[in-house]
Order: sequence, then C-alpha cells, then structure tokens
Amino acid sequence: MERAQPTPLTPTRPRRAVALAAGLTVTAALIAGCDSVSGIPGDDPAPAGTTTAAPTTTSTATQAIAPGEPAPTGATTPLPADAPQVGAVPGAADAVTAVRRWAVDLKTGTIAELQDKCWTIPPRTVTDMYADPQAILDALSRPGTATADTVTWRNRTTTVTVERESVATGYACGRVFAAGVEPGYDEADARHTVRRYLARAAGKPLDPADIEATHPLTCEATLTTWDPQGTGNPTAPPLTGDSAKVGNVTSYAGEELRSDQVRGDYLAVHVPVTTSPGGTRTRTFTVAPTGEGYCIGDVTA
Repeated sequence: MERAQPTPLTPTRPRRAVALAAGLTVTAALIAGCDSVSGIPGDDPAPAGTTTAAPTTTSTATQAIAPGEPAPTGATTPLPADAPQVGAVPGAADAVTAVRRWAVDLKTGTIAELQDKCWTIPPRTVTDMYADPQAILDALSRPGTATADTVTWRNRTTTVTVERESVATGYACGRVFAAGVEPGYDEADARHTVRRYLARAAGKPLDPADIEATHPLTCEATLTTWDPQGTGNPTAPPLTGDSAKVGNVTSYAGEELRSDQVRGDYLAVHVPVTTSPGGTRTRTFTVAPTGEGYCIGDVTA
C-alpha cells in the first residue's frame, strides 16, 4: 500500500506530516450516512432540496481571529479546582492543560455540548467515542507519551489520543479507542474534512476558529509525492497551486456527502456543490491521510 511521505514543513503552518498513523486501514466499500446529527451539516438524510448555505454577507476572511481578539471558547477558561487530573507527559505540559479543559466538559457536559466544542471530529464519532466518560477519564489519569503529531494516554482498556494541532488551541478533544486498536482515522473523518472545507468556502465555518492558518485542511504545497492514480509521476497536490479550483461556493448538499477509495490510502469524497456562477454539480475531493487527519489535495468536477 503506497502512502504519501513526510515532507519539509513550511514555516507558516502547523505541522501536518503526510503519513498515516501506523495501523490505519481504509474501508474500500462506500460508506455514508453515519457522521453527523440533526442540526449539524453532515451525512444525515434531510428534506429534499435542503442544502447547507451561507449568509450572503459573510466571508471566510471575516472569521479569522485577529491579534487581541478572544481565543476560541474554552481555550482560556480557568480550570476548576475539581477538574479531572491528567497524567503528565514529558515535554508536553501544554497538552495536559488543554486536555484537562476538555476533561471537565467530558465529566459534566452533554453529548450535544461535546459535539459543539469538538467540531473537528464528526458528530456521530463524538457520540460513539465518548459513550463511557469514566473509562476515558481513568485512561487520562495515567502518564502520557508524545510524538511529533499526537499525545496519547493509555490504560488496560482504553487509549486516548489528541492531536498537537488541537493542543495548540488550548482546548484538546480526545479520540478514544479500545486497547489494542491502533489510533487512526476513517472515512467519516475524510468526509468531515471536506464538510469543514466547504463550510469555510461558503462563509459559514462550523466554528469561527476553523481557519486554514491554525487548522489546515489542504495538503502541504511542499508535498511532491501526490499520485492517487498511480501514474508513477508524482507531483505536488493540484489544489495547492490553484486554491480557486472549487469556485465561489454558495452552498453544498451536506446530507449527500459520500466517499470511496481511489487507490491505496487515497479517498474520494463526492458532494453536490453550488457555485456562483456555475450552478450545482457534484464535485470530487481527493484526500490523503496525514498524522493529524486527512488533507485535501485536489478537487474536480
């Protein structure tokens, strides 16, 4: 199985090494309809004609957090005295603080509140992963370990991992796996990456903090191993050289997102997109796995 390889990093963006977490397997069959919940753009069936549209007066640029503006919700919230303890991680003290903020909400919040705060994770995945808060909190109480991309806590039954990218925001939602299951990402994550990209493009990100500078969704321009069709002539991801390929997005049919395997670790995510001018047509986003999720490398009609 071919995988995109880590490449030199650009100085202006967080690290997104283009390498799949060890052990991740991709389901070749088409998967759809299990990412989201009512009220959140996703894969759930919706009334005919329903699309996820943006306010006509809002642009992605206005969502950026300028210096001096408040940090994302929860990122600077003082920890209560009874905040769950999180095991120390050598060289990653900031991860402990960021995860403790999430652990407070895990202990006392509802699933709906956690879905709202953990918007980088597909809502249905949040529901499934956070079904047993006490098991998660117990794993978090153990000493953790860190890699370049993630920080992880484990006990006999549960593994909890957070991405360095989310740690940097000050509030880090964990991904939860049964012991013995290698942490990784699935097709729901790939679809959610495209959903977030289109929500931004339409001027209505899932969260105001979801901007490319701090939460990159496109593959690195320095990547030179892009070859989803196996031509033997790898290039840089086409989207990095033409960020306008998707056009002026006005809405997208979030309830119709579907995905399938292209070749190796590459996936294709298909979704009807409306642009102005241009009308509505199904666009295909080709994505590749990285150490912190999926990145989008190309979009075609």
